[in-house]
Amino acid sequence: MIKRHHYLNSLRQLKDQNLIKVITGIRRSGKSTLLGAFKNELLSEGIAAENIIFLNFEERENLHLTDWIKLYDEIMSIVRPDQKYYIFLDEVQLVESFEKLVGSLFTKKNIDLYITGSNAYLLSGELATLLTGRYIAINVQPYSFKEFAQANNEENNTELLFRKYMNSSSFPEAVTLAKQGDELVNDYIQSIYDTVIIKDIANRYKLRNIHNLHRVISFLFDSVGSNVSSTNIAEALGKASKKNLSHNTVIKYLNYLTQAYILYAAPRYDVKGKEQLTTNEKYYMVDLGLKNITTSNKYDADLGHKLENVVYFELLRKGGRVYAGKNSDKEIDFIVQKTKNEREYYQVAYTTADEKTFEREFSALRSIRDNYPKYLLTLDYDNSNINGIQKLNVIDWLLK
Repeated sequence: MIKRHHYLNSLRQLKDQNLIKVITGIRRSGKSTLLGAFKNELLSEGIAAENIIFLNFEERENLHLTDWIKLYDEIMSIVRPDQKYYIFLDEVQLVESFEKLVGSLFTKKNIDLYITGSNAYLLSGELATLLTGRYIAINVQPYSFKEFAQANNEENNTELLFRKYMNSSSFPEAVTLAKQGDELVNDYIQSIYDTVIIKDIANRYKLRNIHNLHRVISFLFDSVGSNVSSTNIAEALGKASKKNLSHNTVIKYLNYLTQAYILYAAPRYDVKGKEQLTTNEKYYMVDLGLKNITTSNKYDADLGHKLENVVYFELLRKGGRVYAGKNSDKEIDFIVQKTKNEREYYQVAYTTADEKTFEREFSALRSIRDNYPKYLLTLDYDNSNINGIQKLNVIDWLLK
């Protein structure tokens, strides 16, 4: 099992802080395993097992506890006022009125509370309103390339391994299954996809036409890293099938897909105008292996956009708000706002061996008239500084 050091470090820093730790992310990204690993660390530090309460509400033996009052009473029957307790509630959204449960437990000063959920609904409703300023969210994604390399440590060729990373799944269990064959992986990815679409979206929002949702997803899977809007998605799909799809319906679907963490949006930011734009966002898929269950994907195809997808999620892991940039007529792949006065710019290209590509990528960064760091990430071998723009090999950057 690969230790998720990035997320574990966050939990270590937050331990005993007067905040609810909310761990979110798509199904099977490793949230429960992460909580289990953190629980084991607490035990190794000498915290008594009876002072750790761990409940997973997807397990059959906990189904009787999905009434929040009954669950609260059960927990409080264990908790003694003179001792510290660590409470882990896995997939807490399955508890009816879970926000009341969480709010009630948070008032107890001797409880350190950790909750997980597979849908952003966890933080979009009454819980967010109720607990404003009293929680911190940790978003868990499938393996980074560094974790993927650790899980495949028998492969010494990092370039070959990176090619595999861009063409296959990085869900933790899928990486394990891949050692037994791609067919098992595709079946596993299909099951995750079906569960998210049916359980987290169709059933939750009572959708009658799932076919249209699948069409929107396929369009976005084929448009990774491209500027899209609800209007052009609706128009493109309407022309393809001669069946109208309203842009309002597309807007709802986009919201459902990001809420379920299957897609992540990068809003556009105008560098010159210093404002966030409300149209033509870019969307990135949480796991590139999901492309393998669509008919349009081919191994080693569209590597430039796949590389951009990889970089987007690595930037999220490194912290900050990630935007797709615009500077007059130039496109900036990513702007990362770290703090109010700290920003970074990134261009991503598979290679800049071609002179036209080199000039396009560098001119976009050169056009920005400020002194924030600027990076060009490619699969070229050279790491160099050209007029203040740092060119880096993306594999080295990912493994750093």
